[in-house]
Amino acid sequence: MLNQSYKSLPDEKGYYGPYGGSSVPPVLEKALQEVAQAFAEIQNDQEFQKEYGRLLRDYAGRPSPLYLAKNISADLGGAQIYFKREDLNHTGAHKINHCLGEALLAKRLGKKKLMAETGAGQHGVALATAAAVVGLECEIYMGSIDIAKQSDNVSKMKLLGAKVVTVNEGGSSLKEAVDSAFGVYMKEYQDTFFAIGSVVGPHPYPAMIAYFQSIISRELRQQISEKFESLPDYLIACVGGGSNAIGMFYDFLDDEAIKLIGVEPSGRGLDSGQHAATITLGKPGNIHGMQTYLLQNEDGSPSAVHSIASGLDYPGIGPFHSFLKDEKRVKYVSATDQEATKAFAYTSKREGIIPALESAHALAYVYKLAPTLGKDKIIVVNLSGRGDKDIDYVIQEFPEIAFEDRLK
Repeated sequence: MLNQSYKSLPDEKGYYGPYGGSSVPPVLEKALQEVAQAFAEIQNDQEFQKEYGRLLRDYAGRPSPLYLAKNISADLGGAQIYFKREDLNHTGAHKINHCLGEALLAKRLGKKKLMAETGAGQHGVALATAAAVVGLECEIYMGSIDIAKQSDNVSKMKLLGAKVVTVNEGGSSLKEAVDSAFGVYMKEYQDTFFAIGSVVGPHPYPAMIAYFQSIISRELRQQISEKFESLPDYLIACVGGGSNAIGMFYDFLDDEAIKLIGVEPSGRGLDSGQHAATITLGKPGNIHGMQTYLLQNEDGSPSAVHSIASGLDYPGIGPFHSFLKDEKRVKYVSATDQEATKAFAYTSKREGIIPALESAHALAYVYKLAPTLGKDKIIVVNLSGRGDKDIDYVIQEFPEIAFEDRLK
């Protein structure tokens, strides 16, 4: 972008270049205008910011550490690899950052209930947690396939007081969970706040979630200034809807010297038809009230997707990412199920850190990149969540990989 900061986006209608916007049924237009107005107000509301900051610090446990993965860096013999430890947040992922913000916003608007979708369950757990701490009801929609894979997180949501609604339509995964939740929201919007779990959906949600998640990059810039004499060479994060990646990249978008890389799921292979590589193989289309890159069938409808990581199996992507792809500010690559699983096992053995399968996609790419770089180079990868939720599934589905301590 010439003569303009990336952080000036979106425009007043919620567009990032040709992407974004808000195409929703008329019944929801007023509800979204209410959310947009409240979001604009809280950015300069000292009381809101004070309470939000207190919860991030004293409840979520921020700031999250910046950790040098010494063993892996030595193994690979190239660049120094650092983890931004979002897995150490309360509830085990970056999701708590925006869930606390959305819960406080819902409270400000006088809503009685938080409603959302979830794939891996991390957003659902974080939202149920936020609802409990601010005193709101909570209802979570989740595909039956993901419920089977993430039973521990389902139990956590219920223990926290949330109602978990099973979605059996279509592919029974994240897209269908979003569809179902939106359908109910259209009937209950007067008393309910829809707390979208990523930088997706109609305006103002992509901008609002990016705003709350940008705490990651603001902290990271401060931590970098304390550890290094210059900025790192690479920032890398996994991408499904794209919230942890936008959070990681946000404060560095205008630092052109830093290479930003998003890693999406190529599932069983880009040529298998069983993947969720939206940026790599998708094309512009409309999904869930936004214009963005989309994996789609011949008729333009969203196509079926697959990823071992439930939080990444979404056929669309946040509109900001679509814009950053076209601008060539972020490079988007992919990792397969098998590559991610190997990175999951390897990280666990060598650093004593069990990463979420979502984060393991980013790690898989990092572990290929690092040996090709000099030892003076620095990579920071966003460890967006912890893998407690994935252990049983990995051992069951990939027993030959789960106990390996090698990448090859």
